[in-house]
Amino acid sequence: MATSSISIDVTLDKDRVPEAISWNASDSRTEHDRKAKAMMLAFWDGADKTALRIDLWTKDMMVDEMADFFYQTLMTMAETYQRATQDPKLTGEMKEYAKDFYKKFREQQMKTNKL
Repeated sequence: MATSSISIDVTLDKDRVPEAISWNASDSRTEHDRKAKAMMLAFWDGADKTALRIDLWTKDMMVDEMADFFYQTLMTMAETYQRATQDPKLTGEMKEYAKDFYKKFREQQMKTNKL
């Protein structure tokens, strides 16, 4: 049986706010740590039937980057749900929600930038 590891390092400022996030995977072809401005990590606890999550973002993550990150995450969650359940109806609804979320974010940004 093979084992793979993922290492995540978070550099914190004096107030314990993330300044930098880097990660590496043992199966990765790159030898260097990869940098990230945000991360979402979720585990399913089958015994307690609860999701355990770690959500972090660096202080230099911009609002538009966060919206892009959420949009892409919602879309990939929908794709994962499709692969796991073969339910095209709910997958489609999840993707439509993601598109609507992103559209509303963009509209809000346009209104804000016009002020």
